[in-house]
Amino acid sequence: MRGDSRSPGRFGAASPRGIGVFATVLVLSLALVLLLLSVRSEPESRPRAPSTDVVAALPFWNLDRGEETVLRHSEVFSEISPWMYGLDSRGGVVNQIPRDRAADAESTMGRIRRTELRFTPTVANMTNGKWSYGSVAPMLHDPRRMQEHVREIVDLVLTNDYAGVDIDYEELRAGDRAAFSEFVRRLADALHAHDRSLSVALFAKASENGYDQRNAAQDYAAVGRAADQVRLMGYDRHWSTSPPGPVAPVDWIREVLAYARKTIPPEKIVLGVPLYGYDWSGGRGKPVTWSEAVRSAEEHDARVRFDESSRTPWFRYTDAEGERHEVWFENAASSLAKFEVADRAGIGGVYLWMYGAADPETWTRLRRTFPGAGGPRKRGAD
Repeated sequence: MRGDSRSPGRFGAASPRGIGVFATVLVLSLALVLLLLSVRSEPESRPRAPSTDVVAALPFWNLDRGEETVLRHSEVFSEISPWMYGLDSRGGVVNQIPRDRAADAESTMGRIRRTELRFTPTVANMTNGKWSYGSVAPMLHDPRRMQEHVREIVDLVLTNDYAGVDIDYEELRAGDRAAFSEFVRRLADALHAHDRSLSVALFAKASENGYDQRNAAQDYAAVGRAADQVRLMGYDRHWSTSPPGPVAPVDWIREVLAYARKTIPPEKIVLGVPLYGYDWSGGRGKPVTWSEAVRSAEEHDARVRFDESSRTPWFRYTDAEGERHEVWFENAASSLAKFEVADRAGIGGVYLWMYGAADPETWTRLRRTFPGAGGPRKRGAD
């Protein structure tokens, strides 16, 4: 149209034929503009901006400190998942929070929920403080009990007006694989009927079967199809009874995400980032927070090194009884390395296993890596 309006007489200003051609071009141009506008207005053709979930996973023993952190940095989080429900010996859902802390915990939950972040508590197969295969296995292999368990969880979500629920059923066996996938499918369908979400915690692995039965019991593809969010536990590559080493080395994290992306829609994958470490001595590791590790290094005048291959700080010391220790833990630099791997992988986000006091710089690094994440996300605002 710019060419026509700039030179209206190019086809002959006084010629009927020129006027007719000009009118035809004008009509066709207008039609083309209208067509382009109608195409642009279709939502299917408009690219959607990617969103990133940043989840605060708060174990019940760290609710107070976790609440303080969440409230101070609420703009970076999109979701809160308190690790607060377990199972009794018969498979019924029960509160894991000790009775003497119940009142304080309730107040804490109230303050966290007033942030209007998505609130999706975790149900784990923990019975009396220990992982319990017997509390969940009978349900998996009995259709009637599975139906009752699904109904109980849905009732829990609706009664408390939770945005959804997170399931963390561990220590399962290879023979439970199909049954666990069926349970996830049924629970997801039941929650979706009420516009609620389901996330499922899975062990990190870099191959179909992983390294033991716990990995084989979890079908990445089946769970990924049913659940809204798959939380990969990107930690405990070295654990309490293993030899000392990094809890979440970045090379392993890359392998885990590469495999997961082949079997689970990337936008559903949320990587677990640990905020703790282990202090090994006498063949066993004790969990430690960042603040505990730093204090221990200072007290024993130990030099903290940084392992470049795994991107993890560590040190050794000898205690007053002459026992040698080796400590691997997480700080802001090691967490940043995992944030960046997750960001480059193009997955749905990260969740932070907030075991205890973390390096304060962690939140600055988190905010810089995922500047568009966080903010209020009420139920249904996915």
